[in-house]
Amino acid sequence: MSEWLQKQWFCKSVWHLLLLPLAAIYLGLIHLRKLLYKLNVFKSYSLSVPVIVVGNISVGGTGKTPAVIYLAQQLKLAGYCPGIISRGYGRSNSLVQAVSCGSSPDQVGDEPLLIAMRTACPVFVGNNRVAAGVALVKEHPEVNVIISDDGLQHYRLKRSLELAVVDADRGFGNGFLIPAGPLRETVARLSLVDAIVVNGNAEALKPVPNKNVFSMRLVGETFFSLDGKQKKSAAYFKKKKLAAVAGIGNPDRFFGHLRMMSLDFQSQAFPDHHLFCLEDFTPFKGKTILMTEKDAVKCQSFAVDDIWMLPVDAMIEPGLMKIILNKLTRI
Repeated sequence: MSEWLQKQWFCKSVWHLLLLPLAAIYLGLIHLRKLLYKLNVFKSYSLSVPVIVVGNISVGGTGKTPAVIYLAQQLKLAGYCPGIISRGYGRSNSLVQAVSCGSSPDQVGDEPLLIAMRTACPVFVGNNRVAAGVALVKEHPEVNVIISDDGLQHYRLKRSLELAVVDADRGFGNGFLIPAGPLRETVARLSLVDAIVVNGNAEALKPVPNKNVFSMRLVGETFFSLDGKQKKSAAYFKKKKLAAVAGIGNPDRFFGHLRMMSLDFQSQAFPDHHLFCLEDFTPFKGKTILMTEKDAVKCQSFAVDDIWMLPVDAMIEPGLMKIILNKLTRI
């Protein structure tokens, strides 16, 4: 149902017009909520270190997780000690807790677990991002900057910088707010962020209401076995019977990446943040299975042979880090 609904958000029809009154009510609630924060009816809280929010204005996968990993790695290269907080979408509880490489994705969420594994940074999850940030800094006093994975609309947490990630292929869908479209906020919200990161060709998205727009591309050519002990190039899979599975926000991007590698496969999309079980792989018996790294963190305990993951890295135009480092220096 959710996959069908998201497809409808990228077109316009009569039933969208019927939902526009609800979208107008949603817009009114957005403005009311912002006003209440401005009037201090709702309280916002600062952490003891600068906070960089990496979020989006639309529902669905935009490439936010690779952008967070890239940012953490670049900050470390610049001499900072970053920590990362996240809600941990899809996890089975709402408690504030630390994420380690041995954490269960059911307890901490797949994206925070992947981020912790890829960055080796302190990572905390919690529905209350302020509490997560306080706990992280208390346990890791060496941390001198916090990256909030998502949270552009989480105004309870004050931030020093805002980055918005936008998918070039999907753009802003039909341009309507929820529930008539995919937008959490209007496109005008992008004029207030420090920079926009476009996953794909930024030129295809212009014009956008911000002068700081940077292209991001995802690169990855080497597959790893589920246990990480073996690695193979795409050529290894070209004569195999393949099945590609993806439980991410935009599975077509992963499938398209595989096709660009000249691989022929049966594809199967699952809901975003899907918690895989052994039965999910029964239809692919006798086939080599390819999946994203984000999905692979949820399959580590499976005794299934011939499953391979494709890690990807974000490559972002260098001007982005100049903006971020200049602002951090001034704080």
